[in-house]
Amino acid sequence: MQHVLDTLRERGFLAQMTFEDELYEQLKEPTTFYVGFDPTADSLHIGHYIPIMAMAHMQKAGHKPIALMGGGTAMIGDPSGKTDMRKMMTVETIDDNVAAIKKQMSRFLDFSEGKAIIVNNGDWLRNLNFIEFMRDIGSMFSVNTMLRADCYKARMESENGLSFLEFTYMLMQSYDFLELFHRYGCRLEMGGNDQWSNMLGGADLVRRKDHEKAFACTFQLLLTHDGKKMGKTEKGALWLDPNKCSPFDFYQYWRNVDDKDVEKCLGLLTFLPMDEVRRLGALEGSEINEAKKVLAFEVTKLVHGEEEAQKAAEAALALFAGGMNAANVPTFEISAADLANDARVTTMLVASGLCKSQSDARNQIKAGAVTLADEKVTDMMATIDAAMFGEEGVMLQKGKKGFRRLMLK
Repeated sequence: MQHVLDTLRERGFLAQMTFEDELYEQLKEPTTFYVGFDPTADSLHIGHYIPIMAMAHMQKAGHKPIALMGGGTAMIGDPSGKTDMRKMMTVETIDDNVAAIKKQMSRFLDFSEGKAIIVNNGDWLRNLNFIEFMRDIGSMFSVNTMLRADCYKARMESENGLSFLEFTYMLMQSYDFLELFHRYGCRLEMGGNDQWSNMLGGADLVRRKDHEKAFACTFQLLLTHDGKKMGKTEKGALWLDPNKCSPFDFYQYWRNVDDKDVEKCLGLLTFLPMDEVRRLGALEGSEINEAKKVLAFEVTKLVHGEEEAQKAAEAALALFAGGMNAANVPTFEISAADLANDARVTTMLVASGLCKSQSDARNQIKAGAVTLADEKVTDMMATIDAAMFGEEGVMLQKGKKGFRRLMLK
């Protein structure tokens, strides 16, 4: 059986790791590892999906994942890659987000019979004694070393600088590793490459404090071939929650990725064998569209289930190839009162989520990118009439990729 690090490397996950030879030997036997998830929203997004897929590969290889919810660290906020301090969240909001993410996580990992566990670092961080913590843990960290960390650079150079609150984040995250080692024998932290400095702090703390083996391993961030972050949509992040991003919109995102990114995405985001990934990635011209269909279906199936993936594929076929009906296109319901109050097409574009604002909607109409019931909209003040709605509603389209089926309540 292929070593799990070789599997992760072949599929494009690995970025950096500590003590590679030692870690290679460690993972020849079942090892408990963890990945942290800060509950800054009530849903995971596609940026979390890379470490989740890596966790699944690790679990399939016989290792035990800990999904660590940041119920404690979220009260401080990770400064990594941020130029401004994160908005402070209430304990109630954090706890609600943790509960929602826990529910989502069970779609991707096997939590039966203790094969994986979900832990909340709020259980130990929220009740720490400050003086005891600083004497015991703070004394193990060099401020000079911390200030050189990439996670602090952007904040140090920003107009508002770096608050002491955020400066302590590395200590909190490092302490998580030590606590998980004590509680569960955890020896490895994994996560996105933007967490490298924080993760080094945790592995080093376990080694210095307890004189035990501890490792850090980071994954590549999900970037396009030219280095831009993937997963950004007009409505923000590409959420894994179907209420924040419909299965159809999710499917369409992957159906429309750049040709040069197809093979990478297939390797990272699906469980297809690498021989098949390479075969699909090598397709050229119009044939690459078949690879994109496979990518879109496989990722949507993993995130939303096979039934929703099939519905999304059929809806796409209906819209782009005139195949079946478009019943599975995302629907936006409008009441007669809504129409009586404001029936402008620009209002419907914003309300349905196709446009970010009225000015965006007007710009789209000006650019000739909006159609209603297969007719191009050219009038900024154009309205929707109740008589336009058939049994299956009326289709509102923005550009080549944005669709909403408007239905009267």
